Amino acid sequence: MMNDHPEDSFSDVESDIFSTRSAPSSATSYDVSMRSGSPAPSLYSVTSSIRAASYRLRYGRSLNNYSEVYQLPADDEELDRLDKQHEMFKKILGAYPPPMAEVMADDTPGETKTVLDLGCGSGSWIMDVARDFPHCQAVAVDLVPMQSIDMPPNCRSEVDDINIGLQHFYGDFNVVHARLVASGIKDFSSMIDHVSQCLRPGGLMQLLEFDFRVYDGDFKPFSFPTGTMEPPWFPRWMSFLSMAVRQRGGSTDAANMLYSWTLQHPAFEDVVYEEYFVPTAPFMSCQEPNYHFIRSISETLRDDIYTFLRSGRPLLLGSGLPESLVDELQHRAHLELKEARTTSYIRLERVYARKKP
Repeated sequence: MMNDHPEDSFSDVESDIFSTRSAPSSATSYDVSMRSGSPAPSLYSVTSSIRAASYRLRYGRSLNNYSEVYQLPADDEELDRLDKQHEMFKKILGAYPPPMAEVMADDTPGETKTVLDLGCGSGSWIMDVARDFPHCQAVAVDLVPMQSIDMPPNCRSEVDDINIGLQHFYGDFNVVHARLVASGIKDFSSMIDHVSQCLRPGGLMQLLEFDFRVYDGDFKPFSFPTGTMEPPWFPRWMSFLSMAVRQRGGSTDAANMLYSWTLQHPAFEDVVYEEYFVPTAPFMSCQEPNYHFIRSISETLRDDIYTFLRSGRPLLLGSGLPESLVDELQHRAHLELKEARTTSYIRLERVYARKKP
């Protein structure tokens, strides 16, 4: 279906390796005709003054200045991590879900196809869309302006807090995408409802999340006795991060609920659920099938986690944990991943669905 994107055919085969279950300085373009009226103060046009006011320095990292819920950095180190993460996701999941080609076909006279990326991060996904479907208009929404100097002319950046609402986007989009935004969302099921109203009839929603837990070799979450400080260290570090996210109002359990929330929503049909257990380090045997591909992915994820351990510091320190404890957890988790002796996985959960005609 997506013959224009050869990486899809590769990923269709490779993604099955991880999947255990499935069920049916910033450059910004701006087109005022694409923008619906917005209830202030939810939406801001990207100007130099807004850009300067978008950031604050906290614990040595640049964070967004609009949301007290989402507290991961928005600086160059984090954006580079997200760019590399995006390439890893394409290898695991494919560039787009199967219905994307049909939904985005330039086959409706008088209608410009439109795509919305909620919590766009570095903008890698939405800029891919803008380039792969040059007939569309693409909108990237995040708490800070996109920083890419390669913004395609049919893509624009908007500074917006999803928690305030998306009423200004209702009925405007053929595709709405959100990936790894749960830590900054107070009510994820409500966000899904807003997405349903942003979509045009027949439109496509795609959501991808992880649940802030680490899984063992039996694909069960690691659990820890209360009051102990013992290995495995990366799962323990993640448990502290999950606590800090919940403390600020984020939705750490959203990944586990994506399928039921979407399936039960009256606006959606053709709901597909997928889960992927991705190894956190190259602990696998060289005799394992697809060893080279799995090892490559695990090394990429491990590098991602190395950086994520640093990215999580403002969130952990802001939760009240002593800096000495955060330092020790980070050091021990990094060493554990480097040694690659602990079998552990991150669980990705994806749902995509069509809006009913």
